Amino acid sequence: MTAQQDTAISIREMGVRARAAGRVLRSLPTARKVQALRAIAAELRARSGEILDANAQDVQAAQDAGLPEPMLARLRLDAAALKAIAADVEAVSHLPDPVGETTTAQTQPSGIRVSQRRVPLGVLGVIYESRPNVTVDVAALALMSGNAVILRGGKETVHSNAALEGAIRAALEAQDLPGDAVQVIRDPARERMRELLRLNELVDAIIPRGGAGLHRYCVENATVPVIVGGIGVVHIYLDASFTRDPADAARAAEIVVNAKVQKPSACNALDTLLIDREALGALPDITRALLEGGVEVRADAEAWGALQDAGIVVTPAADTDYGTEFLALTASLKVVSGLEEALDFIAAHGNHTDVILTRDEAQIARFVQDVDSAAVIVNASPRFNDGGQLGLGAEVAISTQKLHARGPMGLRELTTTKWVVVGEGQTRG
Repeated sequence: MTAQQDTAISIREMGVRARAAGRVLRSLPTARKVQALRAIAAELRARSGEILDANAQDVQAAQDAGLPEPMLARLRLDAAALKAIAADVEAVSHLPDPVGETTTAQTQPSGIRVSQRRVPLGVLGVIYESRPNVTVDVAALALMSGNAVILRGGKETVHSNAALEGAIRAALEAQDLPGDAVQVIRDPARERMRELLRLNELVDAIIPRGGAGLHRYCVENATVPVIVGGIGVVHIYLDASFTRDPADAARAAEIVVNAKVQKPSACNALDTLLIDREALGALPDITRALLEGGVEVRADAEAWGALQDAGIVVTPAADTDYGTEFLALTASLKVVSGLEEALDFIAAHGNHTDVILTRDEAQIARFVQDVDSAAVIVNASPRFNDGGQLGLGAEVAISTQKLHARGPMGLRELTTTKWVVVGEGQTRG
């Protein structure tokens, strides 16, 4: 099937096929799912030449269209990257299967025995931008959790995704499983995406991965429930107690730089450093380290003045530099008068990942209790808010909402539960 042939298949028909495939997957034993994922990994390796050729077409078209280099880097595959993608599929096959997990049955006064059983969500719609590895990652997680999935990647990846879908479908069908369990929308028209968002009788959840604009579009246009994630502001609060020991002060600089520089385009990269006024002595070394990492530092008046006194030139911050997700080598600084002001600031601007650096156990307890974000981290980089780093093995997205999942979404977060009630002829009086 070529990239153009997809236009002959309506989005509704894709939904019907996905629903039928999902019924097969929901009852599939773990061993069959593991076997299918290993077959997909093998097929990706076998078709590496075909997949890389398709990706080269996408990269060339994107270059011709003037796509910026950071976006090209996300789009580009090579042999090593494809090998890593196949290895990631095999890694998912080793994760614990959440489907079928059952709580301990309890017997009620009526004599009925009740429990809850974990089951797949059903059919997922995942909308994302120019990262072809996401196509495979999401497909693997969906299959292992017993879900069918309809994928809509960016227009830049149309040939890459077509080739990847072909490999996945061939592997599934070779295992006597429905190839329609993983379908890619190859027509890049936005109207096809809108149709998917409104397919509520056939699709159980929409998971967008991308910028704020994509999330907003999905929320405003969907009748299918949307799991919003991957957007939000990341803060680090540096308490004075973490700067009194020179080793701690050096460690604080290390954490801040890692949080901003290691992968600035990631949703869990630092946006704003809140620094206790009593810790200002540590700010010059931290700022120098950020500047050496290529970061544009934007400081409030008090931080700017302290840095000027230390001979360090940074940009004065505007109000819009707070509550902004930069996704680039830019960070803002703000001086606060202690934990309470930091907590108030985070409550007004945060919800993704928030970090405290402190040696005060009471402050740790207060911060963990008070901060209402998808992840709260103590004395470590916010970059650890990631499915792989948190032991989930992989993730579809990081949810920043409270229903149905929050934080990195791994296998368990792609399931729901149903009640199972067993009786012996009881009737309700």
